[in-house]
Amino acid sequence: MNVENVFPEDYAEMLNVWEDSVRATHSFITEEDIEFFKPIIMEQAFPAVTLKCIKSNNGLILGFIGTHDDKVEMLFIQNAERGKGIGKVLLNFAIKNLAVTKVDVNEQNPLAVNFYKHMGFSITSRSPLDDMGKPFPILHMSL
Repeated sequence: MNVENVFPEDYAEMLNVWEDSVRATHSFITEEDIEFFKPIIMEQAFPAVTLKCIKSNNGLILGFIGTHDDKVEMLFIQNAERGKGIGKVLLNFAIKNLAVTKVDVNEQNPLAVNFYKHMGFSITSRSPLDDMGKPFPILHMSL
């Protein structure tokens, strides 16, 4: 699995990966939430982070990671590709090459919380609301 750069022309495909992943792993998020977040992710979140991805042999994005400074801001894997090591490869790349040591995780997403714990992160604090002020508790984790 090769970690590749992401370009603005990849954003639409990445948004599809994000939506597929969120629908599979974030049962607490409503259709309205998904529609609320989509333009924010495309127009604000993607351009604000360093993005890396892993593609299939035929060039489709299977998963991606977005980092800013020392923090993972997003890590999403196509649902059909979860459990195959893509997230681990992307996170290890970010730790080794982008100096990542922190991540915020939705408390209501135990798969993600356990993944980051497995990768060596521990919970340092908790916020009752997400960055948008929505009632999705956030666990702040660090290596």
